[in-house]
Amino acid sequence: MSTRHFLCLADFTPDVLQGWLSLARDLKAEWKAGGNRPVLRGKTLGLLFQKPSLRTRVSFEMGMIHLGGHAIYLSPQEVRLGERESVPDVARVLSRYVDGIMARVFDHAHVEQLAAYSRVPVINGLSDYAHPCQALTDVFTIWEKKGRLRGIRLAYVGDGNNVARSLAFAAALTGIEMVAASPSGYALAEETVGRARSLASLGGGSLTLVEDPVEAVTGADVIYTDVWTSMGQEAEAEQRRRVFPPYQVNAELVAHARPDAIVMHCLPAHRGEEITDEVADGPQSVLFDQAENRLHAQKALLVWLMGPGG
Repeated sequence: MSTRHFLCLADFTPDVLQGWLSLARDLKAEWKAGGNRPVLRGKTLGLLFQKPSLRTRVSFEMGMIHLGGHAIYLSPQEVRLGERESVPDVARVLSRYVDGIMARVFDHAHVEQLAAYSRVPVINGLSDYAHPCQALTDVFTIWEKKGRLRGIRLAYVGDGNNVARSLAFAAALTGIEMVAASPSGYALAEETVGRARSLASLGGGSLTLVEDPVEAVTGADVIYTDVWTSMGQEAEAEQRRRVFPPYQVNAELVAHARPDAIVMHCLPAHRGEEITDEVADGPQSVLFDQAENRLHAQKALLVWLMGPGG
């Protein structure tokens, strides 16, 4: 049997995604009731970083601890993936030491190469193309807060980046109606739109692109935003700060959504840019429940990839 990997949500079916959500729910409930069973006892996850992180590192390390396993953190300076040593060689070596690899990289081709040459499961902890762990967490959080996914209207406001791309794939697979508002030139790419709409034929979701943030948010059950400038785009920061202010998620914009709408952000937030303190800390914010859920959603992945029968 070929090794399972988790690189992009578009690689999976609605049934598989729903299975992860149900497992995440069960693992979270088990943890809250006193702790998870040590189903990954004796297993070790290698954490390979090119980009720094708070949530990704701590949630994977703690997830392995909750499940009875261990994690080894490898900093950007230690490995220098693709510089000091080729990506295939890193995969060949590391996969002889550990039972799984989580990689947080710039170039999506690097995580694909790791998977191609690894003997053990590889998890995409973030690449410039996709952030599937975040999107899995996001739909888990929406399901938890709203009690359903099918027919939920999700307004994404901001840059058509890796988070938006993975969210579009997750929405398509789970029956969510996603409307993404971005400035001209910053919308999701045609490749992404085509891929999401193909997935929607399986999962019942939809994706609509607009430029007007008010149009996107009107009647929304969920409002989602992310930073205007992602890691690796620092040279564009000034230009982006000129273009994106109309897309700030503030009280005025949130007022166009349903009264019980929730507000989401994958964090870290640049408060005062894409989201105001009033909204981030307000009664409709689920930012920190969402951050906690990285832990539980990723535990479901770890069990699926590395657990008994994985």
